[in-house]
Amino acid sequence: MTPLLTVENLRVSFPTRTGTIEAVRGVNFTLGKERLGIVGESGSGKSQTGRAIMGLTPGHARITADRLAFGDIDLLKASASQRRNLRGKRLAMILQDPKYSLNPVMPIGRQIMETLRTHERVSRSEARARALAMLEAVQIRDPERVFDLYPHEVSGGMGQRVMIAMMLVCGPELLIADEPTSALDVTVQLEVLAILDKLVSERGMGLIFISHDLRLVSSFCDRVLVMYAGKVVEEIEASKLSEAKHPYTQGLLNCLPQIAADRHPLPVLERQAEWKL
Repeated sequence: MTPLLTVENLRVSFPTRTGTIEAVRGVNFTLGKERLGIVGESGSGKSQTGRAIMGLTPGHARITADRLAFGDIDLLKASASQRRNLRGKRLAMILQDPKYSLNPVMPIGRQIMETLRTHERVSRSEARARALAMLEAVQIRDPERVFDLYPHEVSGGMGQRVMIAMMLVCGPELLIADEPTSALDVTVQLEVLAILDKLVSERGMGLIFISHDLRLVSSFCDRVLVMYAGKVVEEIEASKLSEAKHPYTQGLLNCLPQIAADRHPLPVLERQAEWKL
């Protein structure tokens, strides 16, 4: 059976005045209809991996791979119009902060309808009905009222739900969630995760969940990739994350506070040069 996504030796680099920066260095993984977590510190290459898959990397970047395929579609050979047709319809990405992703001068409902009507030939009335149904599916109370609001009129948690609704309204096969809960408080985080879990299970999608929160990923995902300096240093079942073997993963876990343990100050991760090799 063909995997939903195949990534072989993915590399993303950026030319600068002082030389080339390699943001992603030889990443390999496959994805089926499962929840794959990608964790690591800021700058480890998590988001750039997701953006390269979506075709959202800046134009001056250099992207190479032995294989980067969505099903049978070679994403590196696909034209710009083919990539646009895939994005939003079959591939979708929830970005980290909704206030930077939503159009501030367009009502929320119109933005969801625009996504739908870009990819499907539906009437305005049908698009409105489906947008309202999607807002209700992400547990927004009174979707009729929220439909006509502007992004600045909703909270961060509701804005993130709107983003999820917008990305899922066309029924994508693969969803990339780039730290979708990092700006939310703990109770709202749990609500958003429950929504994602339910929608992924019901729709049979593949999910790439990018995060720096190891505890969150260990309880939510099926598998975990641990990235450091642009490379995957360890792949492990999420439920066995506490049994990780790589010293970098162990170091990240050791930095977490623990209830009923006197750990003050918390240990600081001591990086080793050989981890970058």
